[in-house]
Amino acid sequence: MKIVTINPTNEEVVAEYEMMSREEVEARVKRAKYEFEGWRLDSHRRASILYEAASTLRKERERLARIATQEMGKTIREARAEVDKCAYTLEYFADNGESFIRDEVAVTDARKSFLAFEPLGVIGSIMPWNFPYWQGIRFAAPALMAGNTVVMKPSSATIQCGKELERIFSVDNMGVFLTVIGDGRVGEMLIDYTDAVTFTGSVEVGAKVASKAGLLIKKCVLELGGSDPFIVLDDADIEKASSAAVKGRLINNGQSCIASKRFIVLKSVAGEFIESFVRKMEKVRVGDPMHEDTELGPLVNERSLSNTEHIVNEAISEGAECLTGGKRLFDKGYFYAPTILTKVKPSMRVVREEVFAPVAPIMVVDDEREAITAANDSEFGLGASIWTTDLDRADRVARNIQAGLVTINNVVVSDPRVPFGGVKKSGFGRELSRYGMLEFMNIKTVRFYDQLIHYHHVE
Repeated sequence: MKIVTINPTNEEVVAEYEMMSREEVEARVKRAKYEFEGWRLDSHRRASILYEAASTLRKERERLARIATQEMGKTIREARAEVDKCAYTLEYFADNGESFIRDEVAVTDARKSFLAFEPLGVIGSIMPWNFPYWQGIRFAAPALMAGNTVVMKPSSATIQCGKELERIFSVDNMGVFLTVIGDGRVGEMLIDYTDAVTFTGSVEVGAKVASKAGLLIKKCVLELGGSDPFIVLDDADIEKASSAAVKGRLINNGQSCIASKRFIVLKSVAGEFIESFVRKMEKVRVGDPMHEDTELGPLVNERSLSNTEHIVNEAISEGAECLTGGKRLFDKGYFYAPTILTKVKPSMRVVREEVFAPVAPIMVVDDEREAITAANDSEFGLGASIWTTDLDRADRVARNIQAGLVTINNVVVSDPRVPFGGVKKSGFGRELSRYGMLEFMNIKTVRFYDQLIHYHHVE
């Protein structure tokens, strides 16, 4: 069976790939298991390989960026930034990873007690298309530095990006980062053969991944997207907030898990914010993502474009008002205009679902308490952005928001120095930082006694 990748800018075929058989997938995992035995023992070697991979990313930045733009349509400037972030993250874990997993002394009744951190083995990864390099590096950098090896299934839309990552890590023909090619069936095979699994994607598929991993008693980390609130309080700097609203909603052509997706604005500043937001959205340059001045490229495929049309039209039919956009653009490619909707209701799909498109629904609320209630009225809990000039107020609101990441006076971004992940249907587990490393490690307790100690409890 062949898998075809399509350039979303011009709808032309980029490449065709053969789906791997079960035997091929199993062979890939076996090779990673073989590599694991030596890889886990030498942290200095692991750091060296991560540094080398970072160097290769920097040297090949332009070529790699163009591959991502061709496969999934992100602007060339954002593609370059993605490659840069991957390199920085690899260097961060190479710099700090060894210290993150040093033995920890514990004080107990034993003569000596410590915690040891040991890798689990081969981590199976099922990754999406929207950040084809970053999604891979985000889990792989800490997992590899921890001593695990990796087998990743890239999205069918961005297979070449996945193959490029495998090549970059293939120093001395090592198999510590391998890829498998295929659809959901290949993803299921990966869960069968690996020691633990990480998945980024939809709630529906994530539930299936977690179910299968659970049946096999395998550790699982899920990142299932979000419907992040962008809260504008009545003391916010409206000029900065409206500029950030454009950036937050249109990042990666509107196709980011941590993009701002629900705009919650206090009534007293709603008119000013909406006027500024609309004016700035209408100035966004939409077009060929390979052009340096393009600010918004296409959606990833026709299905995503059609779904966006349907959700927006449905909202309008239910009473929403479209202030700008709300339509397809151009004869070729999967382009959708930057869109702002007002008079939306909490029951509308454009509010309830994660809309992967440049569509911004605005809800106007009376006060801070109502803003918090609206923000938490979601099945998702990944990120949130709060706009206020009162830092004490910001702290109070942030602590009441149900999310894994909260940012004050900026858009939400991932950062290798802090944990990344969500609550509710945004998934469980964490990536990045020391906490991301520990997700795929056995935290082993070791205690030394001079003589037998008798306990009266059972465990």
